[in-house]
Amino acid sequence: MESSTRILILGMDSSGRILQFDRNAAAVLSRNADDLLGSCLDEVFPGAREPLLEALKAGRERTAMLAVETPASGTLDAVVTVHPMNGGGAPGLAALAVIRVPVPLAERFVDPAVIRRALLDDALPRIGSTLDLELLARGLMDVLVPHFCNSGALLLAERHIDADEPPEGPDGPQLRRMALGFDDGDPGWDAAFPTGESLAYPPGTPHALCLESGEPVLRVLDDEGAARLAVAWRRPPVAELLKGASMLLLPITSAAGVLGFFACTRNAGHRPFDAYDVEIGMEFANRASIFVESARQYSQERATALTLQRSLLPTGLSAPSPVEVHHRYLPGSRRIEVGGDWYESIALPGGRVALVVGDVAGHGVKAAVTMGRLRTAIHTLAGLELPPAEALERLDSLMRTLGEREPHFATCAYVVYDAVSGQCEVASAGHLPPLLAPPGAEPRYLPVPPAPPLGVGGDGPIVTREFTVEDGTVLFLYTDGLVENRARDIDDGLARLLATFGPDAAARPLEDLCQAALDGVYDDQHRDDIAMLVARLARIPADHHATWELPAEPAAVRRARGLVRDQLARWDLDELTHPTMLLVSELVTNAIRHAGGRIRLRLVREGGLVCEVYDSFDGRPRIRLHDDEGDMLETGRGLHVVGRLAQRWGVRRTSGGKVVWCEQDLS
Repeated sequence: MESSTRILILGMDSSGRILQFDRNAAAVLSRNADDLLGSCLDEVFPGAREPLLEALKAGRERTAMLAVETPASGTLDAVVTVHPMNGGGAPGLAALAVIRVPVPLAERFVDPAVIRRALLDDALPRIGSTLDLELLARGLMDVLVPHFCNSGALLLAERHIDADEPPEGPDGPQLRRMALGFDDGDPGWDAAFPTGESLAYPPGTPHALCLESGEPVLRVLDDEGAARLAVAWRRPPVAELLKGASMLLLPITSAAGVLGFFACTRNAGHRPFDAYDVEIGMEFANRASIFVESARQYSQERATALTLQRSLLPTGLSAPSPVEVHHRYLPGSRRIEVGGDWYESIALPGGRVALVVGDVAGHGVKAAVTMGRLRTAIHTLAGLELPPAEALERLDSLMRTLGEREPHFATCAYVVYDAVSGQCEVASAGHLPPLLAPPGAEPRYLPVPPAPPLGVGGDGPIVTREFTVEDGTVLFLYTDGLVENRARDIDDGLARLLATFGPDAAARPLEDLCQAALDGVYDDQHRDDIAMLVARLARIPADHHATWELPAEPAAVRRARGLVRDQLARWDLDELTHPTMLLVSELVTNAIRHAGGRIRLRLVREGGLVCEVYDSFDGRPRIRLHDDEGDMLETGRGLHVVGRLAQRWGVRRTSGGKVVWCEQDLS
C-alpha cells in the first residue's frame, strides 16, 4: 500500500512510563488517548526499553528499528530515536522518543506539521510568483489536493474578475469556478463541478454564509445532507461524491471584500476537519488571498490596457486601389503586459499612401495611451503631407513633450509610396529595417539611415531614403516582438524572418505571408506584442494618369486648359471639364507668378480626380481675402476659387520645390 511518513513524539520517565504525547501519537498508536497516558513504552514498542536505558546511561541519543501495532493499520515498522533530557522539561521527564511511522495515505491528514509545511512552506511561495489568475488557481489547487483535502475547488466572484459584471444577480452573487482538484480519478467530479462554470449559491447555504460573513464554515455531510445538496443543485452525482464528507469553506478576502472561497472536502475514509485544520486552512487562505488579489488586479489592468489598445488601433486601412495592404496584430503572451505597438495605412491624395509601424517602449495602460497619441499625431502629419523624415522629427518633439514627467520612448518606421511613379520614401527612428521582397528576387532588408528612437533626441537629423520599386514588390513592416525573445538573439530572428519571404513572396497571398511570419512565436510564454503591416505595391494603370511639362510663361495657362479638356474627354468626364479647367488655370497661374522655372502638371484618376501642379519654389501659398481696409486682395484670389470649387486642396513639399493639388469627387 502506498504510504507516507508520520512523526510521533512521546515523553517518558527513566522507567519508560509515558508522561506526554502529541496528538499524532494518540491518533496513530491508540484508539483512546487515555489508554496511552501512563502506559509503558515497551507496551507500545516491544524492545524499546533497551535503547531507552542505553540513551540514559550514555547521555546520547539512540536509534532502533522496531515494530509497532496500530489500531488502524496493523503492524508497522517504525524508526524510534530516544533523546535524553538533560535538565528542564516537565517534572519526572527523562527522555523523548521521536518515532517515524509509515502511515497509509488514507491517514495522510493526521500530521498537522506535515500539512502545514506542505501548504505554507513548500509550494506556496513559488506559486505566488505568477500573475496569471487561471495558472494561479490551478497551482493553489495542486497544493490543497492532496496535502489538505481529497477534493477542492476555488471559486471567485464574477464582479471581482470582470469589472463589467453586475455586483449581484437575482439569485445572489455569481461565482466562477476557477479550478477543481480531486485525488481519486473519478470523472464524476469534472462532470458535477465543471471548471469555468458560473453559478450562484442560494441564501442559507454554507457557501452563501461564507460569502456573507467572510468567515470559515465547517460542515459534516451525512448521507441525507449530501442528498439535499444534490437536489438543490440538480446534480444527482453530488449525493454519491459528497456522501459522508467533511466540508470546509475558506474565504478569500482583500480590501475589495470577500473575493470568493476555497471549498475543501475530505471523504468518509479520512479524518474529518477539526479546529486545527481550520486554523491551518485559514492561514493558507489568507496568504493565497494576497496572490489572488495581485493576479486579479493585474488581470483587470491588462484587460483595460488591451481594450484601450484595441480601441485605439485602426479598424480599417486605406490605400490606393492598386496597393494591397494587410495587417496582423498579436497581443503579448499572458505573462507580458500589453504593449504599445501600432500600425497605419493612410491613403493620401494623388495615388499615394503612408505606411507606418511603431512601438512605444514599456507596457500597460501608459504605453497604450501614448500609442493613441502618436496615432493621432501620425494622422495629422500625414494630412499635412510632410516627408517621412520631417514627420518623424515632429513626432520626436511630441514625444519629448509627453515625457516631461517621465521619459517616453518609441520607435517608428514611416514609408510613403507614390502609386503613380512607383517611388518610395522611407525614414526610420530607432526601428527595425523594413523588409523588401521584389518579384522573382531574393528578399532583403532596406539599409535605412539609422536615427535614435523618438523621444531620445540626437545630434543628427532623421534622413529620408528614396528609391523606386517594381510592381508587385512586397513591403513588410513589423515590430521587435516578431524577431526577438529571451531565448534567441535578434539576428537569428531577423534571419528566420528573411527566410520566410522567399523569391515567391510577391506571388503569395498577404494573409499567408503574415501567418508564415508568425509561425513559431505563439508558444513563446514571454512574447511581446506584435504589429505587422504588409503591402503589395503596384502602380496605377498608365491610362489613369497623365503628366505634362509646361514653361513658366502666360501662354502655358491656355495650353494647360487644352490638355486637361482633351484628357477628361478621353476619360468620359466631360461634366468636370469646366471646373477642372478653371482650377488648372488658377494653379498654373499661381506657379508662373510666384515660382518661375519649369512647371509640371499632373492629372490622376484614383478615388477622385486630382490635379497637381509642381514648381521649384518651396514657399507655401496662402489665401488672403482682405487688406487692412477690408477690400479683396488681387493676390490669393486664385486659391480662394480653388477652395470653393474643389472638394479639398493642399500643398506638399518635394526635394525640388512643392506641389499644390486639389481634388474633385468623381461621384
